[in-house]
Amino acid sequence: MKPQSILHIFLVLLVSGISTAQDNGFKKTIYTSTLESGNHTTLISAMDASEISPILDSDVTFTIFAPSDKAFNKLSGGRMNELLKPENKKELQEVLTYHMVAGNLSASKILRAMDRGKGTATFTTVQGKKIKASMDGLAIILSDEFGNKAKITTADGDQCNGIMHVIDSVFMPEPLK
Repeated sequence: MKPQSILHIFLVLLVSGISTAQDNGFKKTIYTSTLESGNHTTLISAMDASEISPILDSDVTFTIFAPSDKAFNKLSGGRMNELLKPENKKELQEVLTYHMVAGNLSASKILRAMDRGKGTATFTTVQGKKIKASMDGLAIILSDEFGNKAKITTADGDQCNGIMHVIDSVFMPEPLK
């Protein structure tokens, strides 16, 4: 075997090993990464109050469109504080699952789906409603069936149990507005 071939095989194995090590041991769960981000304190409070945090800290795979604290601050006065009350746990679960899609949905997968869909792609949330993705310049814009829009401000937070995209608005299921 030629020395160049041996070197090539060695490099492929080395890169594969590094990639596998990164995939298997160094990524955090969606919940842990959100907790440590420093930009999602309201989302963490909502995950804990709704009792969804154990699911997002498990090996079940989701894509979450994670509203930042600034996004939650856009909600009308006191709405989030009201949702965080124990008696509103079910409603809060509806809001959070409205931001979740089953499986890994990277930005490149969203873009490919938009390409196949002639500029738009539709995804079903865990809550059951649809979110549509489209482009505005270089930004991926999500919109719900009520016309509410959110821009993905940080894409592809790759976690061991899914992907997190930070968004600049909160989607609210219609009955909760």
